[in-house]
Amino acid sequence: MRFRAACSVVFLTAMLAGNLRADNGAKKALTPEMAISLRSESDLRFSPDGRRVAMVVSEPLKGTGRKRHIWVLDVTTRQIRQYTYSDKSESSPRWSPDGRTLAFLSSRDGEQTQIYFLPIDGGEAYAVTHGKRGIHSFEWSTDGKQIAFIAPQPKTDEEEKKEKDKDDAHVIDQDDKPAGLWLLEVDSGQTRELVARPWAFDELAWTPTGDRLIAVATDHPESDEDTDRIFSVNASDGKMTELLAPRGPFGDLKVSKDGKWIGYVGCRIDGPVPHDLYVLPAGGGEPRNLTAASLDRQIGGYFWRAGNGLVAAVDDGFGSRLVRLNLEGKVEALRGLPVNPHNFDISPVDDSEIVFAGGTATQPDEVWIGTGSSPAVQSSEFNKEWNSVELIKPEYFRYKSFDGTEIEGALLLPAKYDGHTKLPLITLVHGGPTSRWADSVQTWGQLLVGHGYAIFYPNVRGSTGYGEKFVEMNRADWGGGDYKDVMAGVDALIARGVADPNRLGIGGWSYGGYMSEWAITQTARFKAAVSGAGMADLIAEFGTESHPSYDEWFWGLPYERPQGFLHSSPFLYLKNAKTPTLILQGEDDTTDPLGQSQQLYRGLKHYGVKAELVEYPREPHGPQEEKHNLDILNRIAAWYDDNLK
Repeated sequence: MRFRAACSVVFLTAMLAGNLRADNGAKKALTPEMAISLRSESDLRFSPDGRRVAMVVSEPLKGTGRKRHIWVLDVTTRQIRQYTYSDKSESSPRWSPDGRTLAFLSSRDGEQTQIYFLPIDGGEAYAVTHGKRGIHSFEWSTDGKQIAFIAPQPKTDEEEKKEKDKDDAHVIDQDDKPAGLWLLEVDSGQTRELVARPWAFDELAWTPTGDRLIAVATDHPESDEDTDRIFSVNASDGKMTELLAPRGPFGDLKVSKDGKWIGYVGCRIDGPVPHDLYVLPAGGGEPRNLTAASLDRQIGGYFWRAGNGLVAAVDDGFGSRLVRLNLEGKVEALRGLPVNPHNFDISPVDDSEIVFAGGTATQPDEVWIGTGSSPAVQSSEFNKEWNSVELIKPEYFRYKSFDGTEIEGALLLPAKYDGHTKLPLITLVHGGPTSRWADSVQTWGQLLVGHGYAIFYPNVRGSTGYGEKFVEMNRADWGGGDYKDVMAGVDALIARGVADPNRLGIGGWSYGGYMSEWAITQTARFKAAVSGAGMADLIAEFGTESHPSYDEWFWGLPYERPQGFLHSSPFLYLKNAKTPTLILQGEDDTTDPLGQSQQLYRGLKHYGVKAELVEYPREPHGPQEEKHNLDILNRIAAWYDDNLK
């Protein structure tokens, strides 16, 4: 369950669009075909001399997925060009300490992901690791002589033969191969496993001295609980020393430039997701929460500066911003940015120079460079073909919910709205629930507003961007206060004269799908609903999903305390449903498994409610394939048109 928020956000926001005017001023409507063609930028990395930035750029969605390739930006000239062109994808660009080589991950020469080297000033990329095991992640040592990487043991010849012969019974947990810690000697090309089973590694970082690694690992990879801890690992013999066992999930481990501190993003209590920025003495001890008191906003990423300062990205309401912090937690706001940053790096030469990818609700993501003394400048045009797309700028507003809690929402109104007519209103609920709607283009809404609907995005209690206490407000209360937040927003828009009370729709993916299912079992006010990868039976889901520790934080264990799970499960109230409902589901979804949507469909069908269940073969929680994504967007628009107009 820990990936529910991330996957749903990726699916609902990865297909972005821009609002820059074409030369002739004409605008064209957003179509599903246009929506899936947008490119995005991620994993931006300055070279050691600060002269270049490597990044991963996604291609438009084609066939069975998006290809991703590595591009390099020249900081001085602002010229940007593609560096990799394989038929597959490349990711994780990492500069060698001397800046002469760019290492990356790819499966371009086979089924398994390997590390490749690309000479930055010319030459072909070549693999430096080989074998039958895929590499998850890697990092250069500070002297450039070694690379540490995370990968499982390769399959044995016997295992491969049994697979080929279909003698492939799999004992869960026992037959799984945890990802161990390996070292590659760069000059010789030799690899050795530094730490093996039962240890499973998730993150790693070198210390500046190069004799140790700081890593996130667990010796109980089979556990459904959060058992990861932070370790210091001797790079010569693999001896591990535990430094800290944080409560709840955590991640984004980074070592300060002087090696005295370890940073990570963790939980203030024990969940539900990492929220605050912590620093831990490199030798172990008591961690220090830098942001709980001074910032109290979700940390979206950070980097160490020289002198043990930090720069962090912060989720704040619908927006995002960058701040500087010191080790005492003092926060200094960076000058305003023209867009919302979501992925960034700081120059190792002058840490006031920042490169980031960012956008807004009406601008597609591009790469920007800024310094402490000058405004950020757009440095890419990956999405210039979107200049002529007509998209709507949201109106952000606040309203009071049933208990006086202030909720922030966003409203899209059709471009030619006359300001007087009552419109059909579609409420879209984000995934998570520990997530949020952000100031970025949301494909469903922008597509539907073009069909004449008003679109409402509520950041209900449980959303990020409003402080830790707001995140915790829907603990053991799904379908309670969060649902009332939705309905209070709908009523506010009806009272304002925007929404037609007789033409209300609701929809969402993941937790948004759950909230759609919950709404149709609690009220008959909605005349159309769309549930993507939702949850009908929270007890059954706990027993069949991956990573149920997220749900455990909210509800406890269903074996001991089933009441909360049960009474917040939509299937218990399906006899009340009247709303025509479109159900969309990936068949290979392990976050919210297929059975959840099947239960919903069976119940609606039994009670004679108009419903359609559409299953997408091969698809995980967030659909990846071109034709499936087009089908989803077209079906959503058609469903609302058929039932709300």
